[in-house]
Amino acid sequence: MSKKQAASLHWRRTRKLTFTTLAIWFFFSFVIHWFGAELNSFSFLGFPLGFYMAAQGSPIVFVILIIWSVRRQETIDEECGIAE
Repeated sequence: MSKKQAASLHWRRTRKLTFTTLAIWFFFSFVIHWFGAELNSFSFLGFPLGFYMAAQGSPIVFVILIIWSVRRQETIDEECGIAE
């Protein structure tokens, strides 16, 4: 694979990862909280689900999202020959 092809493949995969990460972030930042009142009709560990998602659920998902996206980006870098 030429350098130009590798760079193009790397950018395509990185762009897809970025959009996927942003979509997951948007869902847990905005969509879940828009439906907070409806989520409060359910409970999780004794707390209303809307409260739980705002206080604990979303931050946990964000940490997992960061770890996943970094590992995935490292894999993309290695596959395209751009790893450090």
